Amino acid sequence: MSEMMLRVVLVGAGATLVMDIWGLLLRHVYGVAGLDYRLLGRWLGHLPRGRFRHDPIGRTAPVAGEAALGWAAHYAIGIVFAAGLVAAAGEGWLRDPGPLPALLTGLVTVALPMLVMQPAFGMGFAASRTPDPAMARARSLVTHLVFGTGLYIAARLAAAL
Repeated sequence: MSEMMLRVVLVGAGATLVMDIWGLLLRHVYGVAGLDYRLLGRWLGHLPRGRFRHDPIGRTAPVAGEAALGWAAHYAIGIVFAAGLVAAAGEGWLRDPGPLPALLTGLVTVALPMLVMQPAFGMGFAASRTPDPAMARARSLVTHLVFGTGLYIAARLAAAL
C-alpha cells in the first residue's frame, strides 16, 4: 500500500473514530441515542435480495452478521469520504492539512444520510417522517461537521508521522 493510501485510510478511520467518540459523549452525558450501525448492516444485508427501502428498518428481519457488517461499512464509508477529500483538495492536503477542506467535506457528506440513508431506512427524505425532523436534521449536520473536524485532526496527526 502506498504511503498516500495508508494516510487516507488513517485519516478516514480516524475521523470516523472522532465521530463515534462524539456519539458516545452524547449518549453518556446527554442520553442522546445515535445510529445503531446494526441497522446499516441490516440494510446492506437486504440489498442483494433486491430490497432498498424499509418501512422502517427496525422492523425488517435481521441478517446474519449485521453488526459487524454495519460497523465495517461505517468505517469504510469514512475512508471513502477521506479519499474524496484528498481527490478534491489534492495530495498536498495530506502533507499540510487545513481545516476548511475538511469541514466542507463534513458538510457535503451530510447529504448521504439525508438523501439516501434516512429515506432507505423508512425515515423519509431528510428525516421528514421522524418525530422531530428539525432535531434529526440538526443532529446529522452537527455529527457530520464533527466528522469534518475529525478529518482535520486525523490528517494533522498523520502528517506528523
